Amino acid sequence: MIDVIIPNYNGVALLPTCLDALRAQTRRDFQVTVVDDGSSDGSRSLLAAAYPEVHVLALPRNRGLAAAVNAGLAATRHPFVVLLNNDTEAHPAWLEQLVGALERHPTYAFAASKLLLFDRRDRIHSAGDFYRPNGEPGSRGVWEPDRGQYDALSEVFGPCAGAAAYRRAALEALAEDGKIFDEDLVMYCEDVDLNLRARRRGMRTLFVPTAVVYHKLSASGGGTLASYYCGRNFALVWTKNMPAPLVRRHWPALIASQLGFALHSLVHMREPAARARLRGQLAALAALPAFLRKRRRLQPGETLVLAP
Repeated sequence: MIDVIIPNYNGVALLPTCLDALRAQTRRDFQVTVVDDGSSDGSRSLLAAAYPEVHVLALPRNRGLAAAVNAGLAATRHPFVVLLNNDTEAHPAWLEQLVGALERHPTYAFAASKLLLFDRRDRIHSAGDFYRPNGEPGSRGVWEPDRGQYDALSEVFGPCAGAAAYRRAALEALAEDGKIFDEDLVMYCEDVDLNLRARRRGMRTLFVPTAVVYHKLSASGGGTLASYYCGRNFALVWTKNMPAPLVRRHWPALIASQLGFALHSLVHMREPAARARLRGQLAALAALPAFLRKRRRLQPGETLVLAP
């Protein structure tokens, strides 16, 4: 059995497309749980009236994406977990292909979908994620036309959690103080942090090109919110997860990257997103001691291979 967990915050306009696509899946052995993160837009009423088959976990207040997903993980139990953004539309064969790949390849812990843009379905949003030594995460193929260049079943650094499958046993092995995702990150890069922790433990991710999801990019976030948390979390995730040998080798690249972002923000200070990123970088400095303390969780003998 499969648990499909969908975090939702004021997504009443997005949920029908997402949930109707799940009703059309060729594979049926799954249970959908929507974690409603303190919505005030009628999301819960919609779910009760139109989607009675969906389990709803209603949080009393908005706690952020990482906390919402953790609540969903704690409330479910099946051996495969699939995380899905509410601003998506899954191809009918998506779940069959994605979880089926993990079933056929038991040495992999996670599986990544092929994410295409919702309104330009010939354009790639992610063909699996990667991570640079300077602390900048990225998505393979982003904005490229989908010409089949990523149509091979292959290993990648990690999945975008907007449409990803996980073995529950692997997630539980990665828990920190009983939590799978780091709630101090709030949102954005919480999946990068998880992917880094997984790779330190030798866990691998399989990219499944036949598992296709269409994504309404940043429909449920984005803008200044994304700029702030990316500005904040890039450096914090690096600080928390990079083993000492890689810190010594790559800290100048991290500093150069952060200074580059700050300079760009200063040049474009009239733009709200630029100001938000700069505020995020300043917030990272305040949070740095807490994330340095998290490094104590690095276990002796853990290694981190950033490729593929």
